[in-house]
Amino acid sequence: MPDLSRAAVLSIEKGEEIFGGWATAPIPQVGIYKLVAKKKADGMIEWAHFVQRDNGEKEKVMRGAVKSREEFSVVKDAIESNLRRIFGVTLQAAGYDIGTPNGRTATGTMH
Repeated sequence: MPDLSRAAVLSIEKGEEIFGGWATAPIPQVGIYKLVAKKKADGMIEWAHFVQRDNGEKEKVMRGAVKSREEFSVVKDAIESNLRRIFGVTLQAAGYDIGTPNGRTATGTMH
């Protein structure tokens, strides 16, 4: 069985860049909700929203793409509104792990 904790949720291809990464505080018995986004070479912003369980497994992955920062803000605000209403948490700028095709790992933080 593949290790789902190491599976890429969003891949960065040549000409693309990380747009941002956000996460909630840990939610007991649920995990951490995360939102990651990249800017594609054509200017589109592709995003993925998911929950990472305590064992590292990523579940309930939702994906989409928008044409602008303004449209992305609408998506992020809608996700955050639901997280606040259901769990009482908000998304905060978060660190992230980047895996390369040769198996190396890098980390960083987007604000």
